[in-house]
Amino acid sequence: MREKPRFPKCYKIESKPHKFCPGCGHPLVLKMLGEAVDELGIGEKSVFLVDIGCSLLAWDYFNLPTAQTHHGRTIPVAVGFKMADPQKLVIAYVGDGGAYAIGLHHTLTACLRNDPITTIVVNNTLYAMTGGQMAPTTVNGEKTTTSPEGKNEEAFQTLHGPEMLTGIANKSAFLARSSTDKPLVLKQYLKKALETQISGNYSFVEALSACPLNWKTDAKETIQRLQELEKVFPLGEFKR
Repeated sequence: MREKPRFPKCYKIESKPHKFCPGCGHPLVLKMLGEAVDELGIGEKSVFLVDIGCSLLAWDYFNLPTAQTHHGRTIPVAVGFKMADPQKLVIAYVGDGGAYAIGLHHTLTACLRNDPITTIVVNNTLYAMTGGQMAPTTVNGEKTTTSPEGKNEEAFQTLHGPEMLTGIANKSAFLARSSTDKPLVLKQYLKKALETQISGNYSFVEALSACPLNWKTDAKETIQRLQELEKVFPLGEFKR
């Protein structure tokens, strides 16, 4: 007899199948987050906030209080939720645009203040939902709809989020980067991030993610490209 798919308890099973494009990394990040929430037993006191972009498709995935914000404003809304109810565990789920472009100042100030929230950034190196435009995380030579001949890093550097935050983060904050190519490691980082918030400190996890639709890659090429990105964006925990 075929076993039923196993989903985290906090998932809304009726919302399956997922709404993301085939091969997208968001579902892996969300499943690892759901398992982390379940294993820590914090579902009843967690709040889930999503940004505009591909991340907004996660708005009905969890049996958690959930809100969608304006683009790039998820982090300050998360801070507001935490200030209103410090007992809640607040998760801000954003893309690389929401964290490093329109929302960069919020990313910086939340870290600088050591706000006790958890930010999860899904980095697929471009703006996926709006057509595959160049993003702050687009790597040198990468072709996008707004860099058809390849990004010139001499004109526009590639932003490295966790590394950037190490210079301003509190010593008790948690900063890390994993990849959807290594989901179990990603889950461990998400658990550490949530535990850091429980202890009253800021936490930030970047997840390298695939976007086959805009990368124009098949399954094998997608995995290879994701592994190549891991050389550009080193994985691991980052300390001040």
